[in-house]
Amino acid sequence: MGRPQSRMTRQRTVILEELCKVKSHPTADELYGVVRKRLPKISLGTVYRNLDFLVENGKIVRLVSAGAIRRYDGDITPHHHTRCVRCGRIVDIARPAHALSVADMVVPEFAAIFAVWLEFEGICDSCANLDRCGIE
Repeated sequence: MGRPQSRMTRQRTVILEELCKVKSHPTADELYGVVRKRLPKISLGTVYRNLDFLVENGKIVRLVSAGAIRRYDGDITPHHHTRCVRCGRIVDIARPAHALSVADMVVPEFAAIFAVWLEFEGICDSCANLDRCGIE
């Protein structure tokens, strides 16, 4: 069995570049559609495998909401998200300056806390406007 590949291949670089260009937190399928414009021969399976590699190596973040499709974020700086419970749209929330640092957290039976990913739920403006128009 061969050693797992750990270098940044052209495919990984293109996937990372395209993910970092958008703020929409795309699914693997959505990102595949964008990446195919630059790499027409890439397969969906290759995109999934490379997304897993990028997550495992700390280059991107996988967002997993309860019962929702996995989405990906190219912004690995500490920040939070708000998700529309109707359409699934996700937007970034800048971390407030006064937010508690995870380094200051003490949790019984844990030697250290490394990260926190907080997701708020709500209704985006587009979905709220549809409600006002009587469209559901």
